[in-house]
Amino acid sequence: MRPRAAALASAAALVLAVTGTLGAAPPRASLPLPDRMAGTGGGTQLITARAAHTGSTTGTVTWWDRSGGRWTRAGSAAARFGAKGLAEGGSRKQGTNTTPTGLFRLPYAFGLKPAPPGTRYTYRRIAKNSWWCQDNDSRSYNRWTQPRPGDCRATESEHLITYDPQYTHALVIGFNYDRPVRGRGAGIFLHANGRGATAGCVSVPVDAMRRILSWADEKRRPHIAIGTDSGPTAITRY
Repeated sequence: MRPRAAALASAAALVLAVTGTLGAAPPRASLPLPDRMAGTGGGTQLITARAAHTGSTTGTVTWWDRSGGRWTRAGSAAARFGAKGLAEGGSRKQGTNTTPTGLFRLPYAFGLKPAPPGTRYTYRRIAKNSWWCQDNDSRSYNRWTQPRPGDCRATESEHLITYDPQYTHALVIGFNYDRPVRGRGAGIFLHANGRGATAGCVSVPVDAMRRILSWADEKRRPHIAIGTDSGPTAITRY
């Protein structure tokens, strides 16, 4: 090959190599977390609650927006999980103090205080006779009741007004909600921090809870994904 032809061929090869590199998809590990998940619920907002492993009682909650085909982080906060860590949502047992993993919708918000400014979510104020029924023998299992029905024992339920500051503001997590399975668990929320780990909910500082409610838009169908960094309950599996 003549020197000039060899030079042109080398230049063409270099251009092809550079073009191929620039056109390649970014490494999966560098993608935003929602883009690495099996699903996000189909909406354009997502909350992720991520722990290091199933024995963790702390982690991070991050909320995301999707616009122009891309997910971007809107905010994040330190999170607390169940006192006994996390457990696969499909096999979790009630009373185990574990936070269920999985991808869930967020039916509505509620709280002891008025909804934060800018809230665009259905919001229920807690009253003196507001309860969350956790009685497996009740027809109202895993539902807000006001007042508490006769078949829902007080000893098997939460009197919502007594959970201060936890229920200053909260979002219902749709775990075991649409078709409740008795014994799997009831009353799983994203709520404000109490004194320590939760009984199975996810909690964040009260200021973060206010920011989440001011950000969340019910029309954008936000979901929450709860999981670990890796393993069978890896958040990317949901």
